[in-house]
Amino acid sequence: MKLTTRAGDGADAEAIIDLLPRLADYELPARREAPMFWSGDADLVRSWAVGEAPATFVRVGVESELGIVGAAVVTMNADFFSGEPNAHLEAIVVHRSADGHGLGRLLIEECEAEASGRGARSMSLHVLGNNHRARSIYRKLGYDEEMIRAVRFLD
Repeated sequence: MKLTTRAGDGADAEAIIDLLPRLADYELPARREAPMFWSGDADLVRSWAVGEAPATFVRVGVESELGIVGAAVVTMNADFFSGEPNAHLEAIVVHRSADGHGLGRLLIEECEAEASGRGARSMSLHVLGNNHRARSIYRKLGYDEEMIRAVRFLD
């Protein structure tokens, strides 16, 4: 598999959005439906594509025959605790055909470098507790789990 990466551009939006359902490709928590895990990211990608999300940047992974097979979406913001410049990894998604080729790791590393160049002192992300595969990857990349969100339904 011949993979390359590059900065995303607006013309990539639909191909990126087509990948996003993979974000919910694991055992979902109770009372949650798959679109809940990616529809907000799709809205952000659409806004970014037309220039309405200036604090957001995108990196894509491209396979020579298949086209876009991976994407990382990052928004620059302030760190929740310190207020220092931060980059938030909104979504990282890789097509099943590109699994195991290091594309996700490469996209994250490139996003970290770009975010640092834009002044970020940290990069944050959200991951669900039962998304064990993603949590394992993030730990290997040096991400610490700082916060746990708990929910109790009141009906």
